[in-house]
Amino acid sequence: MSVVFPRGFVASGVASGIKSGGRLDLSFTGFGGSAVGSGAAVFTQSLSAAAPVSVSREHLAATGGRLRGVIASSGNANALNGGVGVEAARAMAAMAAREFGGVPEEYLVMATGLIGIPFPLDAALSGGAALRAAAASTEEAGLLAARAIMTTDTHPKLAVRERDGWRIGGMAKGAAMIAPNMATMLSLITTDVLLDPEQAASVLAAAVSTSFNRITIDGCTSTNDTVVLLASGIAGPPGVGFEEALGEVAGSLAYQIVADAEGGSKVGKIVVTGAPSDGEADAIARKVANSLLVKCSLLGADPYWGRVLGEVGLAGVAIDPAAVDISYQGVKVARGGLEARGELDSGTLELLAERMQEHDIEVLIEINQGEGTATMLTSDIGHGYLEENRGTS
Repeated sequence: MSVVFPRGFVASGVASGIKSGGRLDLSFTGFGGSAVGSGAAVFTQSLSAAAPVSVSREHLAATGGRLRGVIASSGNANALNGGVGVEAARAMAAMAAREFGGVPEEYLVMATGLIGIPFPLDAALSGGAALRAAAASTEEAGLLAARAIMTTDTHPKLAVRERDGWRIGGMAKGAAMIAPNMATMLSLITTDVLLDPEQAASVLAAAVSTSFNRITIDGCTSTNDTVVLLASGIAGPPGVGFEEALGEVAGSLAYQIVADAEGGSKVGKIVVTGAPSDGEADAIARKVANSLLVKCSLLGADPYWGRVLGEVGLAGVAIDPAAVDISYQGVKVARGGLEARGELDSGTLELLAERMQEHDIEVLIEINQGEGTATMLTSDIGHGYLEENRGTS
């Protein structure tokens, strides 16, 4: 049930005409009735941020994180459209206020789709009444809301957790233009625990740092990246394990994004240990995870450790390559910066070849020069990605 699984939320998804062919393209998630709750968000760090990001930042500052809901659209990012785009984003919030109550500043705006294309505001606004009429706390309503934010996604991305009387639900979209530097997609997470806006901002930042900030598909960061957390407060203060469960929901959504990568067929888990510091381990993991050559090796199920070690040496971290060990799927293929030839008998190589056909591939990089650790999720890259992105998409 995703975003409507926690108590106190309604959601809906309709077709307004932003996309052609009657496809779902307008979504609402918010508090039922006239309720106002707490909220927080993190956004793209791009200086080319889209209008919905700018307007949502303004609204969070104006209300101090007291919100009624989020209006989201797909098919057009309303990005790089100048002042006209900003006015369109404000008009979307005003439409939400007319349909669901309150004032425009109590609503955040999200959009995803084509960049630099004029936003079809009239079409988007035409779906407001239908969005309000369809708003419900049902499983179907939550699913329609998730489908309405999809672009090249092949399926909606949903996650829920429940512990000791409180619940968390989430939805996300993303399949390309994914690189870690905040979030790099759209996601909305709801909970029925009681959080003030400052608490919501703190726990969201912590969850994002270990989930959406640890994924990459193509090394490209979007103009529209937004992750929102809404809290209804119905279940009372968060109990033991709330932050852990929030991290699990965010982590599940992040994994689903990488697993649905445009043209992708594998998820690569890049694990770095023994770096001089956690920050330097992070730099190494990101360099390897974004390498096109490493991604091609994942596509070809080739445990090509040389490409990995080559990227390690370009991460800007002062390490000795001659101390580095590399393993694929638990099989050590390089020791001390050299091929582990004496350890790779025919049986081991046969087992490794078999395991390289699996969907999830773990690459362990042991730097052996400190205590720093980091993990990143990446995808392979194939012909489908090029076909999808060689033109305007």
